[in-house]
Amino acid sequence: MTQPATNYALSRQELAQYAADGFCVRADIFPPEQMKALLAAIAAATQRAHALAEAGATYELDGKRFVDVGCVTLQYEHQTGSDELRVIEPVNELNAVLDELFDNPRLVAPMQQLVGTSALAVWTAKLNLKPARTGSGFGWHQDSPYWVHATRHVDRLPNVYIALDDANEQNGCLCVIRASHKQGCLPGTADGTQLGGFFTDPARFDLSNRVALTLTAGSIAFFDPHLVHGSGQNLSGEPRRALIYTYQPGGYAALKSGEIREVDVGAGAGVGVGAGLSGL
Repeated sequence: MTQPATNYALSRQELAQYAADGFCVRADIFPPEQMKALLAAIAAATQRAHALAEAGATYELDGKRFVDVGCVTLQYEHQTGSDELRVIEPVNELNAVLDELFDNPRLVAPMQQLVGTSALAVWTAKLNLKPARTGSGFGWHQDSPYWVHATRHVDRLPNVYIALDDANEQNGCLCVIRASHKQGCLPGTADGTQLGGFFTDPARFDLSNRVALTLTAGSIAFFDPHLVHGSGQNLSGEPRRALIYTYQPGGYAALKSGEIREVDVGAGAGVGVGAGLSGL
C-alpha cells in the first residue's frame, strides 16, 4: 500500500543531527524488490553510456580520462587505457527509472525540509560505480566549490547518497568529516594540478572527525553540500555502487542540462515511481 509522502519526513532528532554534523543516515529504506529494479536500471544506464561514449568528446584532466556525451559526463577509472566507468553524471538523463527516482517520496519529503521549500527541482545525479579491485577512491572534497559559480543558492543543494551495495571500509565506503559543513565553502589545495583546487585544503578540517558510513544496500544518507567527504579504493572482489542525487528549490535549471526538471512532490500519493520503485 502506498503511504503519503509526509510519513517519510525527517524527525526532529534527524534534523538536529543534520544541522550539527552535516549528515544523517536512514537504514534499509529501499526493500530488496525495489533494489532489484533499481539495479536493473543502473545496468541499463551503464550499458547505454558505453554505447554513447564512442561518439562523445574525449579529453583528459591530470591524466584522467573524461568523455562528454551531450550534457552527460563520463569519468573513467584511472588506469591507463581503462574502459571501466567510474562516474556517470547526470545519470538520470540516461534512464527513465533513474529520472523518476527523483520523485520518490522517501527522498522528496526529507528534501523538502532540507531545501526549505515544498517545490523542488533536480540539480544533478551521479552514479559512482567503484568496480571491484580497480575502483579508485575520491579525495577529500566538498561539492560546493564545484557548484558555487553555477548557482546563487549553493547552500540549498542537499545530497542524498543511496547505497546500491553494502558499503564498508574494505570496498571504499563514503566517509565524511563531521561538522565540516559549518565552515562553508573551503579553499582547495594549491598543488599546481588542474583539479587540485577542487580538493579541500587538508589544513582546513580535522581528520579526527572522520566518520565512515558503513551502510547496507538500500540505505541512504543525506549530507550538506559543504560537508567534506571522500572515499577509499575498492579493495574487495565486488563493486561498491552508489547514487548521489542533489535537489534544489523549484523553478531552477539543472546543473549540466540547463533544463528545468521539476520534482513531482505529489508522487507519493498513489503514483508509481519507476518500474518496481513505487511506495509500498
